[in-house]
Amino acid sequence: MAIQQPIKPKSRPFTLNFGPQHPAAHGVLRLILSMQGEQIIKTDTHIGLLHRGTEKLIEYKTALQALPYFDRLDYVSVMAMEHSFCLAIERLTNTIISTRAKCIRMLYAELTRVLNHLLAVSCFAMDTGALTPFLFAFEEREKLMEFYERVCGARMHSAYFRPGGVAADLPGGILQSIHQWADQFASRIDEMEELLTGNRIFKQRLVDIGVLNAQDAVSWGVSGVLLRGSGIAYDLRKAQPYELYDKVKFNVPVGTNSDCYDRYLLRIEEMRQSLRIIKQTIDLMPISGTTLISPNDKLSLLSDKGGYQDRPSRAEFKTSMEGLIKHFKATSSGFALPAGETYCATEAPKGEFGVLCVSNGTNRPYRVKIKSPDYASLQAIDLIGRGHYLADVVAIIGSLDVVFGSIDR
Repeated sequence: MAIQQPIKPKSRPFTLNFGPQHPAAHGVLRLILSMQGEQIIKTDTHIGLLHRGTEKLIEYKTALQALPYFDRLDYVSVMAMEHSFCLAIERLTNTIISTRAKCIRMLYAELTRVLNHLLAVSCFAMDTGALTPFLFAFEEREKLMEFYERVCGARMHSAYFRPGGVAADLPGGILQSIHQWADQFASRIDEMEELLTGNRIFKQRLVDIGVLNAQDAVSWGVSGVLLRGSGIAYDLRKAQPYELYDKVKFNVPVGTNSDCYDRYLLRIEEMRQSLRIIKQTIDLMPISGTTLISPNDKLSLLSDKGGYQDRPSRAEFKTSMEGLIKHFKATSSGFALPAGETYCATEAPKGEFGVLCVSNGTNRPYRVKIKSPDYASLQAIDLIGRGHYLADVVAIIGSLDVVFGSIDR
């Protein structure tokens, strides 16, 4: 008599909503996961829950009034967001800024990179079960926030980079403070690595998870750590140098396995390279007193002589009502942008952040389009998530380092 085999129950795919309330969904991300048991078959990304119409709002503002909108895109990389827009306006107006202003921008761009990666690595670790690195990272982030506050009075929405330079010169003693911080920060990175890099549980959650090969990375248009993690050594600071990046020496770290663990290692190494750039930039910095925004430049609201667009002189602005009125008019009306268009991109902490600015010759941009790196990174989640398990989705999202201010524009 033949033994009857037990009948296996038929299973069918089911749908699971991941986010937007989930703590690992980074704010307002909603994923609709098609699953076979615990395994992911397909990921449908739903975005737009934070949409604020940033690009359209900017088109109704002058260049200076539009700047704070960039602060609110990637709100953990504030000055990096301002950078591309300022370069685009300067390219449209053929403005050449001073060496000191370039050095200040580079210095704060790299401090911003460290600020971003500290949050990315620590939240990534917390999503995968490790809380202590989060506490270490936020102690260092607090020191960097103080450097923000000392130059512009704000911890987050700084509006410090301006078309033509920066809003104000560095306060006394800040370069020494930054140098002292850079000297001790390398050991803080070591402490984080002691907890994470060789940690058996951390590696089990990340190694061979979310693999994105080089061909797919190029096809999907990703940039930054996600692209370099796939083995492609592309960094805009090297490929298309801006400011004074061609004057400093640093390495572009590249991954080998294209997985979540490689992306963690790259962010750690990029912080070390940023320290090298910070120290070299401090050495390149001209002595204080060098003009940041030229008084005779078209982007300046004040001049030493007055004249351009009826700007008040610096003395007149403070001593007469007519000067104050002229200054108010110059501030509210802004300056005219020459007709034309330009695309400017910088190597932001998350990848290539670009701004397309089209001008029709008025004081307001005719069109502004923003290319945010994490928008491109997020679309790859369906490709790299297939075949993995539900718990791996959390690790993959953390490795992408997405912030929805710049995705839901």
